[in-house]
Amino acid sequence: MSKTNAIRILEKLKIKYSLMEYEFKEDEIDAVSVAKKINFEAERVFKTLVARSNTNEIFVFCIPGNYELDLKKASNAAKVKKLEMIKLKELQPLTGYIHGGCSPVGMKKSYPTFIEESANLFDIITISAGKRGMQIEISPSNLKEILNASFTELI
Repeated sequence: MSKTNAIRILEKLKIKYSLMEYEFKEDEIDAVSVAKKINFEAERVFKTLVARSNTNEIFVFCIPGNYELDLKKASNAAKVKKLEMIKLKELQPLTGYIHGGCSPVGMKKSYPTFIEESANLFDIITISAGKRGMQIEISPSNLKEILNASFTELI
């Protein structure tokens, strides 16, 4: 197993986590497919989305895999007038991660991050480990702490 930035950071900070590996196909990299692969409810498999504001700021949003980001709620959380999702080709240059393997932990830069408040309904959620085929099980409170994130309504 190769360690990703996300795993190295969690280990350095001595944050409790578990790693889950799974087989994937190119057409099975969405969070709902991942949830089936790891036998988790889709509500507990959080996907990482990156958006740009009308003032060109970058924001990160973590939401359950079976939901879509409500851009109006996200804009309110980020306190900006308007947000739009970044283009796929911008993901790796901005975050260091690829589509289907984007972790909120260990991005190239630290961006303001918001986690859907429903994460608090669970003791453990999963996020990408920063590589397709790997998920990190982590407590929502630990994730919030290491990302300096906020819990808010995003869906």
